[in-house]
Amino acid sequence: MAADNNGFPEIFRVRQRFESIRVDDPTAEVERQMAALELDKKIAPGQSVAITAGSRGIANIVEILRASVDHFKRLGAKPFLVPAMGSHGGGTVDGQLAILESFGITEEAVGCPIHSDVRSEIVCHTAEGVPVHFDRLALAADHVFLCNRIKPHTMFVGDIESGMMKMMLIGLGKPEGAKIYHRACRDMPFAQIVRSVAGEVIQRCGVVAGLAIVENAYDETSLLEAIAPDELESREKELLVLARKRLPRLPFPVADLVLIDRIGKNISGVGMDVNIVGRKYNDKASLPEDLAQVLRIAIRRLTKETHGNASGMGIADFCLTSMLDDIDPVSTRLNSLTAGHIAGAMAPLDYATDREMIATALETIGLREPPDARIVWLADTLHLAECECSVAYLEEARKRDDLEIIREPRPWPLDADGNLPLSVRDV
Repeated sequence: MAADNNGFPEIFRVRQRFESIRVDDPTAEVERQMAALELDKKIAPGQSVAITAGSRGIANIVEILRASVDHFKRLGAKPFLVPAMGSHGGGTVDGQLAILESFGITEEAVGCPIHSDVRSEIVCHTAEGVPVHFDRLALAADHVFLCNRIKPHTMFVGDIESGMMKMMLIGLGKPEGAKIYHRACRDMPFAQIVRSVAGEVIQRCGVVAGLAIVENAYDETSLLEAIAPDELESREKELLVLARKRLPRLPFPVADLVLIDRIGKNISGVGMDVNIVGRKYNDKASLPEDLAQVLRIAIRRLTKETHGNASGMGIADFCLTSMLDDIDPVSTRLNSLTAGHIAGAMAPLDYATDREMIATALETIGLREPPDARIVWLADTLHLAECECSVAYLEEARKRDDLEIIREPRPWPLDADGNLPLSVRDV
């Protein structure tokens, strides 16, 4: 294989073709979906509605929340937003408000107040004896409206993973609830906990409806659906199947090294989506049931939206030293301990430059020589439409209809100091 003067394999740029179903007008679709539920029969003028807002980066989330707020206002209700993100943001009021603001979710943008309180109240206990924690401000509201994206979870496996059901537990349970539910998952299946707790929340905490969001592989809104409380569980199962189908994928499922420009809580719960890069079942190795078989993972920096929370970095093998300098250890440790994912807060081996990090990684891939290494370089696990790939994949790429080679092989764009551009998008 062709190699550059660093001994690295040359790279070429590839564009993937994914299914591209999307919602062109989220505002109109939110209104259409919510109108179909006839919420005016349940919500009286003057009543308060707590609308959830999470800690993930979701396409069009400001527009979606604003449309939800506007619908409740037209009913004469008094909507307000509550952060529903468990222990994220350091488990503090200001930290959680800062996360929302980093997504553009402000009172001006959504058209209603945002009330943040990390305290919860215990409303009951499940049949298993687990206390049901719930956001005290949401509990005091006349109604609760769930708004969240449905997608495969990075740790839990089942017919319900990440979405509105989980938000009723982890998100609205606040730090104490998130902690107890993750502890409970050590003793019983997540599916059992989520059904048991969510059932109590729906019955006791005024849940009036939910708005499910499904995204396509281009990080675009692919589906919006308003769901009545008694259909939340059954419909979320069906939407998870759809969301899994529409996940992005690595262009090549087997790799010696995946180089990721950035990780963060806005990208995924563990910084990078392990449904995409593997290691969902084991932090340090891809298993046969993973969609991707990746030997080594190297990460370069944190997103600014993660506010120093590097939870999940321990899944990677290597990182840049500069990334470690940007970590908020308090936030990272709190989130990892709450989730019971202690290894996720452990730092990878760090190196001063990209050149040194990549060279070290390629020394650990077995008998395959560096010029022959199978490498995929991506911006993050949300944006996979275009990637840089090593020439080991070139022959296969030329034969596949779902891939388009948009830049021919060339050396890595390392500068005199041995560093790459800030993002693969800048290449």
